[in-house]
Amino acid sequence: MAVNYSAKEEADGHPSGGVGVPGGGAVGGGGGAVKTRKPDNTAFKQQRLPAWQPILTAGTVLPAFFIIGLIFIPIGIGIFVTSNNIREYEIDYTGTEPSSPCNKCLNVSWDSTPPCTCTINFTLEHSFESNVFMYYGLSNFYQNHRRYVKSRDDSQLNGDNSSLLNPSKECEPYRTNEDKPIAPCGAIANSMFNDTLELYRIDNDTRTPIPLIKKGIAWWTDKNVKFRNPTGDGNNLTALFQGTTKPVNWPKPVYMLDSEPDNNGFINEDFIVWMRTAALPTFRKLYRLIERKNNLQPTLQAGRYSLDIAYNYPVHSFDGRKRMILSTISWMGGKNPFLGIAYITVGSICFFLGVVLLIIHHKYGNRNTSADIPN
Repeated sequence: MAVNYSAKEEADGHPSGGVGVPGGGAVGGGGGAVKTRKPDNTAFKQQRLPAWQPILTAGTVLPAFFIIGLIFIPIGIGIFVTSNNIREYEIDYTGTEPSSPCNKCLNVSWDSTPPCTCTINFTLEHSFESNVFMYYGLSNFYQNHRRYVKSRDDSQLNGDNSSLLNPSKECEPYRTNEDKPIAPCGAIANSMFNDTLELYRIDNDTRTPIPLIKKGIAWWTDKNVKFRNPTGDGNNLTALFQGTTKPVNWPKPVYMLDSEPDNNGFINEDFIVWMRTAALPTFRKLYRLIERKNNLQPTLQAGRYSLDIAYNYPVHSFDGRKRMILSTISWMGGKNPFLGIAYITVGSICFFLGVVLLIIHHKYGNRNTSADIPN
């Protein structure tokens, strides 16, 4: 059957008799809107916005490689030299070797009474000029385990009195002991490092103690914001922690960590440093500071020293290692040659690639690579 429609309807693209329109269904004779999936005719939807696209040519790529190489290599050399100028001395006192003075303490337990003690003599070949930082280091100790990291109550550590007597269930199985809440609760606090390290200088068979500063080793935000003692009489921590008990592995409660009130309880800096968990199984944590007293003399002169250790922390059961590290710092922090090596490596690779590409461009760049297309 023939369908008649006007010339105007033909120009509009559809008749008025209800013929179907692709993508939009039938259009009735009532003049309804045409349904279509075509995007709007805008510069954004039709992708007509102005754009910039780099054209990678030899004149732009080659200078970039050479510039990166010339910048990174001197920076890497400077960082590497600075790192090598940092003095560092490390002593492993785990005691696994039979000849080690600490071998007798290898199988010590948490509740050993009295604590096992040992002394290690050593010699510094070079003087430590600036302030010296004493660290203790542990190996094969996974503080990054998920359950270990979560095993703490931050509200309790922040001085909340209700959390002090009712710790979070995240602390299990170190939440309560003998029907009393543990303060501080959790596996992190329960495994706190408790070796005691003392340093002596030996001069003509006379041992002179090196002053070790125990304050200023924790982050300011941790000391003043994240960790607080329970509210109340700050001079009577025994009363503040009444009704709680010490962690299972601790020899004494938290309110007896130090004799000074501003470094006792939850704000004890040794405790705060330990509670900041490490990301890797081999780590070091700041233990003490040795400040330089006289600008005319080094902090630690080259010579003989001895390290007295109260060996309380057992690591032999999980094949761990314990170390004492003496180190100075620079503007870039502690000794870390990796950053300098990384800069030198990246800069050298870029410079080498620049030379290779320059040779290739010089040899093959002028050739006419366009193909003749026959008509």
